[in-house]
Amino acid sequence: MHDAILDRFPVQDHVHPMMSVFDPLRLAAVALDILVCGHATPEALAVRQNARLAKLLAVAVQGSKVYRERLRGIQLDSAELSTLPSVSRCELMARFDDWVTDPQLKLAQLQLFIADPHRIGESYLDKYLIWESSGTSHEPGVFVQDAQALAVYDALEALRRSTPRPLQYWFDAVMLNERIAFVGAIGGHFSSVVSLQRLRQLNPWMAQSLQCFSILQSTSTLVGELNAFAPTVIATYPTVAALLAEEAYRGSLAFRPKEVWTGGETLSVAVRQRVELALGCPVRNSYGASEFMSIGWECNHGQLHANTDWVILEPIDERGRLVPAGQPSNSTLLTNLANHVQPLIRYDLGDQVTVHQERCECGSSLPVIEVRGRRDDPLLMAGRDGQSVTLLPLALTTVLEDEAGVFDFQLRQQDDHTLVLRLELNGEPAETVVTRCRAALAHFAEVQGLAPLDVIAELGQAVPRGRSGKAQRIVARPDVK
Repeated sequence: MHDAILDRFPVQDHVHPMMSVFDPLRLAAVALDILVCGHATPEALAVRQNARLAKLLAVAVQGSKVYRERLRGIQLDSAELSTLPSVSRCELMARFDDWVTDPQLKLAQLQLFIADPHRIGESYLDKYLIWESSGTSHEPGVFVQDAQALAVYDALEALRRSTPRPLQYWFDAVMLNERIAFVGAIGGHFSSVVSLQRLRQLNPWMAQSLQCFSILQSTSTLVGELNAFAPTVIATYPTVAALLAEEAYRGSLAFRPKEVWTGGETLSVAVRQRVELALGCPVRNSYGASEFMSIGWECNHGQLHANTDWVILEPIDERGRLVPAGQPSNSTLLTNLANHVQPLIRYDLGDQVTVHQERCECGSSLPVIEVRGRRDDPLLMAGRDGQSVTLLPLALTTVLEDEAGVFDFQLRQQDDHTLVLRLELNGEPAETVVTRCRAALAHFAEVQGLAPLDVIAELGQAVPRGRSGKAQRIVARPDVK
């Protein structure tokens, strides 16, 4: 099947003001193509990818002043994607009005729109959904989705995420059989919240079966609200899932979900095992971003696959050069093949991705990837020999998770000899946890050649989270970031 099939169903330019952005004909066409691609060969996937890339480049050159300038003089019909210039969020946001292909879209007006939390999930100009991103890349973003892009995200989520499910799982009353709780930051126009609100608008029956819960409230209040709702599915960040696992171990949770869906942060093996053991259900992980909602999905063999029929990922090193398969990247360039209103071509996503060459045992031709999306800080500490020693954040989190059994924490550097460990725990149980953490960190420091390490505990204080609700667990001194 080729994109000519999709072109038979043009995107609707206008949707009823009371309805969200939705084109059922395009959704059906995309869904059929995605089903076919589930059994396609790598060569067939490459044909689709190349055709969609050629169309994206043509639209970008015609409609986006930014890309028209950046791609001027390049023979796009023969140029390799890897030879095109990359672009950062800062560059694009600085020229937002020249970046988008619809001249009706103006950044100043969109910023007023997303400043109003009462308009979360509301369509913009009756044909767009607007997402904002957090500032984890040091530059907040505004992202525009039309019916064409949303049809792709809808179909990918329904047909590939976790165990394959019929498409109507998302859009009809079958959802009455499930109670889905999204636990996260719900006060902004973030992609997760906007998307969930859209689902509720598309299907009135979901208004009661899909609820959002804020992680900015106290843990006891959150647990009480979840107990009252008794969700069968929880969608959240790994750090929040770990927190709920701890509550389950304490006996605070009065329900047992059938699945936990995680995303938005790196899911470690230790956290997955902890959550599955505590909640007694499988954890289904996915990989997405504001720039492309459904980058990767987890198959039944536990492998994360990239949806490369609709998104292109190019892992790069610190100098912007492509890294070979199997090697971790310093960053990753993303090309969104679905969104033509706000083209993203070789966009620096900032995530560390490893693409594996070997085929998965599940039979899918879509590549297996490993992702480390959240960037915690490396810590520069004093060594025994007087030289500085760099502690990798992933090593620190692994030590605290695997050896100390703590998952919801923040470790903040105070100076080159001192770390501050913040936990929400209180009382005698907290002191026991702190003792384990100090012992684990002391052993790690000795192995790493550090001078004697002082760990100060801050107990009974909430772990700080950004506006998106995601926690940064390893924080360096501001003067060494």
